[in-house]
Amino acid sequence: MTLKHLMIHSRTAVTLCFLLTVACIQARIIKGKIIDRVSGEEIIGASVIVKGTANKGTATGLDGSFQLNQQHFPCTLVCSYLGYKTIEVEVNDNDNNLRINLETDDVALGEVVVVAENKGSSEIGARQLERNAMNVVNVMSAKAIELSPDLTVANVIQRMSGVTMERNSSGEGQYAILRGMDKRYNYTLVNGMKIPSPDSKNRFVPLDIFPSELLDRLEVTKSLTADMEGDGIGGAVNMVMKDAPTQRLLSVNLQTGYNTHFMDFDFQSFDHSSIAKNSPNEIFGNAYPTDETDFSMGNLRIKSKKPLPDLAAGFTYGDRFFNDRWGMMAALSYRNTNKGKTSDMYESIADNDGIQRITNRYFSENQSRLGAHIKTDYLLDNYNKLALYAGYMQFENAQVRDAYAETEQTIRLRWQRQNIANASLMGEHHLLNNHSLGVKWAANIAEAQQKTPDNTQLQLNHNTAMTSVWVNKNVGAIRRWERNADKDMAAHLDLDYMLPIRRASLNIAAGGMYRNKKRDSHYHEYTFQPYNDMADNLTASYDQFRGTDWNNYDEILFRLKSYSLTDPMNYDATEKISAAYGKITLTAGKWQVVAGMRAEHTNQGYHLMYATEGNSNDGNQQYTDWLPDAHIKWNIHKNANLRLSYYEAINRPSFFEIVPYHIINEDYNECGNPDLKHTVAHNFDLRYEYFPQQSEQFMVCLFYKDIHDPIEYGMTPIGQETFYMPGNYGNASNWGIEVDVMKYFNRLGIKANYTYTHSRITTSKLRELTAEDGSIYTDHADQSRPLFGQAAHVFNCSLLYKDTKHGWDAQLACSYTGKRIAVIDRFYENDRWNAPMWQMDASMEKKFKNGWSIFAKAQNLLNTSLIRYYHANDRNANLQNVRKYDGGVVEREEKNGISLNVGVRWRVF
Repeated sequence: MTLKHLMIHSRTAVTLCFLLTVACIQARIIKGKIIDRVSGEEIIGASVIVKGTANKGTATGLDGSFQLNQQHFPCTLVCSYLGYKTIEVEVNDNDNNLRINLETDDVALGEVVVVAENKGSSEIGARQLERNAMNVVNVMSAKAIELSPDLTVANVIQRMSGVTMERNSSGEGQYAILRGMDKRYNYTLVNGMKIPSPDSKNRFVPLDIFPSELLDRLEVTKSLTADMEGDGIGGAVNMVMKDAPTQRLLSVNLQTGYNTHFMDFDFQSFDHSSIAKNSPNEIFGNAYPTDETDFSMGNLRIKSKKPLPDLAAGFTYGDRFFNDRWGMMAALSYRNTNKGKTSDMYESIADNDGIQRITNRYFSENQSRLGAHIKTDYLLDNYNKLALYAGYMQFENAQVRDAYAETEQTIRLRWQRQNIANASLMGEHHLLNNHSLGVKWAANIAEAQQKTPDNTQLQLNHNTAMTSVWVNKNVGAIRRWERNADKDMAAHLDLDYMLPIRRASLNIAAGGMYRNKKRDSHYHEYTFQPYNDMADNLTASYDQFRGTDWNNYDEILFRLKSYSLTDPMNYDATEKISAAYGKITLTAGKWQVVAGMRAEHTNQGYHLMYATEGNSNDGNQQYTDWLPDAHIKWNIHKNANLRLSYYEAINRPSFFEIVPYHIINEDYNECGNPDLKHTVAHNFDLRYEYFPQQSEQFMVCLFYKDIHDPIEYGMTPIGQETFYMPGNYGNASNWGIEVDVMKYFNRLGIKANYTYTHSRITTSKLRELTAEDGSIYTDHADQSRPLFGQAAHVFNCSLLYKDTKHGWDAQLACSYTGKRIAVIDRFYENDRWNAPMWQMDASMEKKFKNGWSIFAKAQNLLNTSLIRYYHANDRNANLQNVRKYDGGVVEREEKNGISLNVGVRWRVF
């Protein structure tokens, strides 16, 4: 290269460097934040465009902030967001850290102004509810639910602090355990109204029946006030359904998915449509001489193949009419999924020779969920409003459980339907000249049902080569018909009067409620044995070989051996609750104080259709509780509160627990307890909460529960016998700490919570001892342990990403649940524990123009095993050749596979 060329290249490089330097000097980053002018809330996803440019712009991040590179000043920013007025802001060279206020685009109707309330449907609204509440509440918004990887309310709620889940047979969350308190210690509401349970014995509600996409928000209340029902020692779960929007909304989604379990296993199914919904004796009466010809065999034929993909669809429509005075929201959700699970059961042989027998169980379950609701409100005028809600939730599952041991095979064919329907009419009025008297009233009717017709279990024997299989000669099949219904009628009335006083305000409230509950339960069981239709003795059992005598289970010849129509599960129950309360709220400067007293009268009874010997068919319990509460909130510094709460709460016995039933099992007897007392607890909370920004939070909460007469199951001597039965076991304590963190950094965000819980209760157990002559005998011993279902350590963390400009949302969520008691055994130190478990889930969504978006959700990405085990104890100390975990012995290991879902959504306003 010549000197001339070098000089030319040098001049070019210098020129380019000069131009870049000038550009860098002139260019500057404009930073700012867009907020709601009235509430001060950050607006996520607002558009910020430089006026006069076609594509130069951005969108606000999760904290409402934005930044733009701009070279020429002054310039004009055009800021807009749906539901707000578009504004233009002039920016000079020296302007920095802009704070831009947007005003809502309200529609005036004379004196009535209808605006979007966003009571928890947005993340900012959810934080406002937590911040403004007088008691300890956690709220999850509809937006957070939509973007989460979860499909049911049961899976959503496990992301909230202090919540663990009890899972169903398919491995999904089903019942919420709040702060280590079992599901029996909390209650469930829909729009603030308690709903009945489809469970055949208890009052707790399965949350997996509710599709998450129907919710406007999910509230978990951890300290009760006097206007709330008092049977929530653990707390209350309130599902607020989607409300009427301020403008027309239409949303449709379609999804499909698959479970990776079925990449390795076939899906087993049976024809549940051929099931007789009522037993022969329900149809023809108890005196009818039932025989095997009265039973369908078509539902015993099993098919095995790869399942079709899952399918789900949702529809939402909402609008306001008649000058925005009448609003309505209708939503429909349907989901059909196939679940699978492998479950290896480890059982030690009775002679303690160190051998474990393994039973391999394979689950195939088709689940169908249907949810529909309509919510409407009408504004009579500025100060009077009527609202009507009607909802229906249905959950069906058809399950095949195929279990293989060394010489046995057990097949269970179960179809079950659960449904909950409720309707509420509510009114809200402001009376007197200054409208200082508020009146709220509500009437609610609800019914929950569960039907499990022809729940069949086949018991087979086989040799190790699986070449010949015959039905067990004693019991070849058991077929059960089970159904129950729970009907509620309730009325509520709430009054409050605002009394202004100097430099403060005083709100005086009073009200009451009445509920009438009726429940019925029916149970019929039929036992069959195989027979030879060609033999002379038709009552004799007969070996029937697979491949020779039969190929599928509907081809096995069965003779009806016996049946039971008088089981204790045939009973009726009633419950009448009447309550009244008074409450005052004093607000003065940075202080708010609430004090209240609630009185609840309980009249709980039962009627046994077939009483056991020595017991009456009827019985009831009546008692009245006075439940005080007090809550103090101090605005300790800017955007921060310090709360101190106390409340007294109760837990009533379950419906079946007070029924004087007796069940003789193979190795122990079980009975009810008509003298069972209800539980009373004193609950304390101290919480510090800080909201750095409108959508951010940092919370630390200490809680303590002093529990009197907790209800647990244990071995109780009655006369010369010992029964496994519910009882009141002295006192128990439960305390812990919760930490919540929510922080956003423009496009990135983090949500995390951690809960430590410690509880202690002492119950009576049986203990096996060795006599001097070497014989084994049993005696009673007291055992102290944590409460059922309580995990010492629970951790949740979600990493969020949001790019509004390009339409991306993503979330990676993980959860950890420490070890906890899963089964309370009647023997000393022989309870079964679930091992600690990690779970990871993910979701993403990409939005396009014209309201279209695609999304994907993945659950159980780690395919984590559920391990259940016994702690090391005297009963397993001599076992050597067994599978161990943490020094104890494994009882089972289960895997469910990874669930993947993809879908498309169309939403227009």
